Amino acid sequence: MPLLGELYNSVTSRENATFWWVGDPDNWVNVFCAFEQGEMVAKGQVSIINIVPSSRSADSKHEIFLNLKTIPEREADLNLLEQLYPYLYSRAIELGESLPQEYETLLCVGNDSSEIANSQFFIQQKSFRHKESLFTMERDLKQPMIELSISDGLQCTPWTMDSSQEESEYLELEAEIWPDTPLGMERLSQYKQNPLWTAIVVREVDTIVGSLMAWREEDKGVIEDVFVREPWRNTGIAKYMLTQALTYLRGNGLESAELMVLTTNNSALSLYGSVGFKRVKEEARYCVELSR
Repeated sequence: MPLLGELYNSVTSRENATFWWVGDPDNWVNVFCAFEQGEMVAKGQVSIINIVPSSRSADSKHEIFLNLKTIPEREADLNLLEQLYPYLYSRAIELGESLPQEYETLLCVGNDSSEIANSQFFIQQKSFRHKESLFTMERDLKQPMIELSISDGLQCTPWTMDSSQEESEYLELEAEIWPDTPLGMERLSQYKQNPLWTAIVVREVDTIVGSLMAWREEDKGVIEDVFVREPWRNTGIAKYMLTQALTYLRGNGLESAELMVLTTNNSALSLYGSVGFKRVKEEARYCVELSR
């Protein structure tokens, strides 16, 4: 672990570098490291991010992401990157074999827009193509919060999803909004393990019309999975839920909150800006079909 800590400090000395921590021992089978003269000079790991449930569009694809980083002075060392990549690719294939075989699988990588050398390795050497780009937006919770209300007949409450039935109900709703990239039970379980995790939902009688999730990561709040169902969109529900989540995070002692949004989603960018979020960085994601 001390060597891993040294690599982490070295990589993250560059602002906004994307570095995955190795996680619990159960995850170490997905981690591969390179050493030279007693120093850890590179580390890579893979993780299943999106599992497409049955009965989705035939064009839907599972997503496995990888993260491969070297010490800064070796970030353009193709030989070093080439030595680790086959292990990551082979492990990704093994993970892909555990997924429902009715859908194809994408192998993806995400880098901050400043990590040009690392991204070029995947583009030029491994034929990855651009998939999407996302802004990270941050809200200073020390700044004043606007007070909003929602229409009569709507109720906004926290939802802890204590039962498997409630979790399944949520995932069905979430898949209705994002049928090609549903969250899935595994990632929902991971989210729920974060400190301060909660879902905030708006209901009309017994019908859920909108939801988001919030939790703490390190010293920041995180907001994820913001959605409002048709025909309740454009009625102020999303903006109201966001202010409730920000108030919740501030009430638990956090000074900032962040979320991610596609750079092409102008309506969402406008929404988040209206409650005080500002763009702080950009991540570019690349992908290639994973062979079977």
